[in-house]
Amino acid sequence: MSARKITLNANEILLHEGDHSKSMFWVQKGQLVVTKKRLHEDVVLGHVMAGELVGEISFLDLEPRSATVRALVYCELLEIPQDAIETVFKTQPKWLEILVMTLAERLRKANARIKI
Repeated sequence: MSARKITLNANEILLHEGDHSKSMFWVQKGQLVVTKKRLHEDVVLGHVMAGELVGEISFLDLEPRSATVRALVYCELLEIPQDAIETVFKTQPKWLEILVMTLAERLRKANARIKI
């Protein structure tokens, strides 16, 4: 399966915290905000700009989304399906897949330890 182009208008949600998904997104145009729910309010974790990826941790480890991502302005993105990484891993040495999965696991654990 190949990447597909998607668009978001300002304030549209791309990803919901806790959802399951098998895609990551490469931002081609626009800016998104990443938030996490804490005690009835949304805390801003950061921003995602054109040229960056979003949703990559869940894409790799297939765990629920760790944050909500919302468009701040009109955005154009490429949705990259999970089977794309599987295809890449099949053509590379097994240690590369293990390395990527290890890094994703460590990043998720580090994010969980950060108090907001």
